Amino acid sequence: MSHPVNRRTALASLAGAGAATLLGSGSASARSRATAVTAGAFPAAETERLRLATTYRGSDFITTGQYAPPGTPVTVKVTAYDGVLPTLHIGTYDNYHEVTAQRVPRAFTLAQGTNTVTDTYGGPVYLRLPGNGERAQVTFTAGTVQMPTFVLGESSESGFQTQLDTLTGSAWVELTSPHAIVTVTRADFLAHRNEDHTTLMTLVENLIASHAAVSGLDDSAPLHRRKAGKYQFVEVSKVPAGVGAYATHYFNAFPVAYLDRLITVDGVRNRGWGFYHELGHLHQQFAYRPSGLTEVSVNIYSLAAQRVFGQRSNLLTVDATTGLNWFQSALPKLGTEGLAFNTSFGAYEKLVSLRQLELAFGTGIWPKLHRLIREENPQSDWQTQDALRWTNFATYLSRVTGHDLTGFFVDRWAYPIDADGKAALAALALPTPPTDPSTLFDS
Repeated sequence: MSHPVNRRTALASLAGAGAATLLGSGSASARSRATAVTAGAFPAAETERLRLATTYRGSDFITTGQYAPPGTPVTVKVTAYDGVLPTLHIGTYDNYHEVTAQRVPRAFTLAQGTNTVTDTYGGPVYLRLPGNGERAQVTFTAGTVQMPTFVLGESSESGFQTQLDTLTGSAWVELTSPHAIVTVTRADFLAHRNEDHTTLMTLVENLIASHAAVSGLDDSAPLHRRKAGKYQFVEVSKVPAGVGAYATHYFNAFPVAYLDRLITVDGVRNRGWGFYHELGHLHQQFAYRPSGLTEVSVNIYSLAAQRVFGQRSNLLTVDATTGLNWFQSALPKLGTEGLAFNTSFGAYEKLVSLRQLELAFGTGIWPKLHRLIREENPQSDWQTQDALRWTNFATYLSRVTGHDLTGFFVDRWAYPIDADGKAALAALALPTPPTDPSTLFDS
């Protein structure tokens, strides 16, 4: 599930991953003693959103491994080596928290030298350092405690388990990898502590890589490099009724009921469709994302992740009510009188149409589409130009496939392409596909 677009919106060599080097450590529940974080600046979340042409901003947090207890003065010493000052943030994103102030991390502007800040609610401590490789060091001299943190490629499982047993002053636990931050309350993490966290975070990296591949983030040009900073996956206290998890600016949100699929090896590898889906929302490009496709086109990333993990496609799941899979229930409707894409099909049936394009032209159409959108950067207004985004979806995919898809989108699937859209498709003067994509199916 995504939220509407208008919702709230290391060293230089490590800056692209939002990395930080930590020096020193805190002891158990005691306050940290001279724990230093040296961070490298990288482009801000909105800068990256504009480059990638995505709907949502991804995270631009830099982890510190520190936790600020509620109401405790936190003292830090800042050394901005290259003149760029970081901002300190305490807390996590939680859009529906009962306390309004706890719905976003609290931001504190830092100055060169010694700073003392106090946050009423406490929480994990992060930095933001927008820029291009500039370096800054933040040394935590008083007030924070070390947070149990597993770092892929650095932490041992035994060492992490010892942290869970001894660093009891932190109410949160974090798992990190080159492209991910997983932030979970200590109380709920302990129920799933007996995992192989190297395997788990490797799977999370594989998941993110699958979405990057669909997005054409292949480093073929600076425009097509992967997002600066990591993706953050956060446990939240509350989700709206009927919602399992959600995506919005800066993070993906998961309630405690979803943690068995977020922080377990089996869950990510075999039962993580919702995880794949929510991460997909942070990769969706706005130019061809009309409201009626928000919860449909996001699943091109989910299907790709299923293939990476060797799962059977969700489109082949049999509906207990009809006894049919989603191809079998959708295809007899195609081309029938009164058909309307938005109202005649369920979400999985709508996804069948996108899978048919993959079957006809290959999964490589999606990275080509993403790269083309980044290169041409078509614009539309969120409130007034939904029809334009339907047109963009049809015309850009026709260009990517090299074939006129009017028959597929308009005549067979009854996509709501208006007269301007049909004219734009005709103006491309492309040949019809040699095989009708609407006849194709998985088995």
